Amino acid sequence: MDSFSTVIRTASHEQHVEPETSSFMSDLLGGRLGVDAYARYTEQLWFVYEALESGADRLASDPVAGPFIRPELYRLAALERDLEHLRGPGWRTGRSALPATRAYADRVRECAARWPAGYVAHHYTRYLGDLSGGQIIRDKAERTWGFARKGDGVRFYVFEGIANPAAFKRGYRALLDAVRADDLEKQRIVAECKRAFALNTAVFQALGDEFPLSA
Repeated sequence: MDSFSTVIRTASHEQHVEPETSSFMSDLLGGRLGVDAYARYTEQLWFVYEALESGADRLASDPVAGPFIRPELYRLAALERDLEHLRGPGWRTGRSALPATRAYADRVRECAARWPAGYVAHHYTRYLGDLSGGQIIRDKAERTWGFARKGDGVRFYVFEGIANPAAFKRGYRALLDAVRADDLEKQRIVAECKRAFALNTAVFQALGDEFPLSA
């Protein structure tokens, strides 16, 4: 029988690929969009991670979600440094969430408040993705817009508190395998992972609408 972490990874594989192949991300990573599009994307991430991390401390003692609350993963402070670099010290005044981003953040917040196992699904889809595919975005951003290596503008992708990402991800998957949930609840977690990827994809689609390439 497959481990739970394998079941999650397999079940959500198709949804995981969709945002990576979105027109917005393809154009961004291909250097066909300007730094303003990158800044807008970073701004949308801020709203999602604010929802993830504002409710994290309350879940630290929860038997299901608690083991996943790891401060070395937190991204909000890094995002704020990136946004100050990208938009200037007044970035908070002009920030705005796309409707798709609001829907995503609202769902994360709802799970954090009412369904810790659902929160785990969102935690998994975001943070393990950042530790993996996020590094491709960092490398491209550094080369395309001249950010200092692992410096301001790309700090979101730099996990200074995690010396060995591969080992950390193995440990994280072990936590998934040991999650305190029965089979039905695990099915619900898998379904929420799929929902998380769909919400993320909707954000990319909205960004693509906002930053269409001129013909």
